[in-house]
Amino acid sequence: NAHPGGAAASAATLGPGTIVDLGAAGHPFGVASPVFRDLDLTSHGLEWVHAEVPMAHPLPHGEAAILHRDVETTAQGLGPDAGRWRSIHGHVTEHIDEHRENLLGPMLRVPPHPFRLARFGPVAAAPASWVANAAFSTEAARTLFLGSAAHAIVPLTMPFTGAFGMLFGALGMSRGWPVVRGGTGQLVKALLSVLHTHGGRVHLNHEVTNLAELPAADAIILNLTPAQVLRVTGTTDEAGSQLAHPTRRRLRGWRYGTAAYKVDFLLDGPIPWTNPAVAGAGTVHVVGGSQELIRAEADVAAGRLPRYPFVMVCQQHAADPTRATGDAAGKTVGWAYAHVPHGYQETRPGEIARLITNQIERFAPGFQQRVLKQVETAPADLESWNPNLIGGDV
Repeated sequence: NAHPGGAAASAATLGPGTIVDLGAAGHPFGVASPVFRDLDLTSHGLEWVHAEVPMAHPLPHGEAAILHRDVETTAQGLGPDAGRWRSIHGHVTEHIDEHRENLLGPMLRVPPHPFRLARFGPVAAAPASWVANAAFSTEAARTLFLGSAAHAIVPLTMPFTGAFGMLFGALGMSRGWPVVRGGTGQLVKALLSVLHTHGGRVHLNHEVTNLAELPAADAIILNLTPAQVLRVTGTTDEAGSQLAHPTRRRLRGWRYGTAAYKVDFLLDGPIPWTNPAVAGAGTVHVVGGSQELIRAEADVAAGRLPRYPFVMVCQQHAADPTRATGDAAGKTVGWAYAHVPHGYQETRPGEIARLITNQIERFAPGFQQRVLKQVETAPADLESWNPNLIGGDV
């Protein structure tokens, strides 16, 4: 690539004065990362900024489920499910750093905090759909949990999706789901600053097609997906540079998953959510009730385009007003994607953009009239821009 960062990039794709995150936008794991903390990225220009609330899930009839920055406030908004919400999330948020150390390290090892992992395990191993239906009686609690689990981008009936529901929610209620002031590209700039401070170099505009091109090293890290790993490691077991046969066999069996279809919006004002509390959320999950969400994720995994797909809206402007300045002052920059089948090709131009717009319009009547400009990025466009996003699988 001509620029470092991969899908962590920003650009003025909606016109002068706009900043649009081309890929990564919300960063719950970034702000919680012990590596980023130890690198002291804030001394290199990085600034995390938070919206009023991390996440909202609008519901029919003007209601909304809100994930706040703490367990207690979130639980209080869930009525009869308050106690169970605290029971499931309380120990994770209270000990989030220990859980993070357990979960973000190598799988095959003795966990550094085995007691914490034992408490995390029962809910984590279960399908998110089972947890939501067994633990909660209200749609607000179910959708709040399932919306976090949907970031796994797999059917919510699969084992271990409960881990995503619990962990993403706990991160929001402890560290938040922030954005980067000035766009995600500023995060990459901070990382480059650290690298340059220590004498490191980044080589651009050169595709490595075989690991034999690289000089001898203690370790080579491939930040690639299985298809690219197989290409650069070749077909032989040359000592020190190629993968063993069992590893290549496993990588050949890898199956890519659900795709994202992204649309950037420039609006003449804020999104007119029916429930005003949704306007203060950095991330909004737009799909409707819990059964709609479960069905939508099952459909796309099976290769079917749902009539009402899961749409994630990232309202960076709620935390970072620098996303629209100068010629764009007074306007709103919005970012949304829908989960669609792997490699999905539209049956007619604008098909998915209309589905996304219609989903938002359900909970923000008048949204379509506020759109001044939109830029669509289909799964094939995502892969063309970043070859790691095969078939639009982010």
